[in-house]
Amino acid sequence: MLDIAIKGSKNYWLWILLLLAVIGAGTIAYIDQFMNGLMITGMSRDVTWGFYIANFTFLVGVAAGGVMVVIPYYLHDYERFHRITILGEFLAVASLIMCLLFIIVDLGQPTRMLNVLLYPTPHSMLFYDMIVLNGYLFLNIVVGWKVLEAERSQVEPDWWVKPLVYLSIPFAISIHTVTAFLYCGLPGRGFWLTAILAPRFLASAFAAGPAFLIILCYIIRKFTKFDPGWEAIQTLSKIVCYAIIANIFFFLCEVFVAVYSGIPSHLSHLKYLFFGYHGHNMMVPWMWTAFILMGLGAIFLVIPNLRNNHTLLPITCAMIFIGAWIDKALGMIAGGFIPSPLHHVTEYAPTGKEILIALAVWATGFLVLTILYKLATTVKEEVRG
Repeated sequence: MLDIAIKGSKNYWLWILLLLAVIGAGTIAYIDQFMNGLMITGMSRDVTWGFYIANFTFLVGVAAGGVMVVIPYYLHDYERFHRITILGEFLAVASLIMCLLFIIVDLGQPTRMLNVLLYPTPHSMLFYDMIVLNGYLFLNIVVGWKVLEAERSQVEPDWWVKPLVYLSIPFAISIHTVTAFLYCGLPGRGFWLTAILAPRFLASAFAAGPAFLIILCYIIRKFTKFDPGWEAIQTLSKIVCYAIIANIFFFLCEVFVAVYSGIPSHLSHLKYLFFGYHGHNMMVPWMWTAFILMGLGAIFLVIPNLRNNHTLLPITCAMIFIGAWIDKALGMIAGGFIPSPLHHVTEYAPTGKEILIALAVWATGFLVLTILYKLATTVKEEVRG
């Protein structure tokens, strides 16, 4: 079935070459990081997680968001999702590959990841993060491939595939729950020290993942003969609507607790993000942009006439996706580390090489996603033909 990936139009190969060029440029930057260490990044003693972990955190949510098409189709026999379930599973595969790559580049020396295997520490959240991320990746690869293979042969998937599908559902919830526990398990960071962080992570995941899937469905409709179905897209948009409203509500609950209690260790982080702290205001325009985008996106999706607008819907989904990325990637890292527990402010901004390496990881994910979607759409076109 992989032979399908080497057959494509001129635009298909130009897109592949563009991704390979970005990957090549990022690889050169990564070689510099490998030789000289993380000193080429903008991280410091006060800000030890940066752009890499920010993107990792966000992409875990995109991967977890794929479960929002798996649950309705496999558990509730929602036939409208029949065409797009494989797209959600393959999106999870590409997102998880990017997650693992971001962890590798953040380690400085890739061999350090072997320490989790050679010296397992069951009381560490990193140990469980390794299990759920790799487990969910394995499940989506196996399930997605076997289902697509069976569809091409026009037969039912093997009997053991469906139990793996059911197993993938708690894994999808676990990958983002454990990621949230990595943050809220650090008692010295007031911004992260909250029991609602895991539900907030899941809410943003169930908004950003399906929102991105809707955008991908539009791209597929434009460049292939496969139509994911307008009814399926509309149902996804309702999921995005409810999830982004829940995400905003959870954040407002955090704001109320911090402001009403007046605890400095909680309030100072919010002040830095939205109003600046002691003259430092790098994140202020970013955070206001994020919540304006998410708020407007929620309003557009709540109103049926706007949600049903074919032209406005992908724009709305892009607004929510970008807003969620700023909030959960940039805002989560900056808000947790700045100011420090001693109320010192060391602002963080990624360097050019750091951004280039991150772009290479994203390009790798899009390369994997392009190939997987090429397989999926071609098989579905063949079957429908």
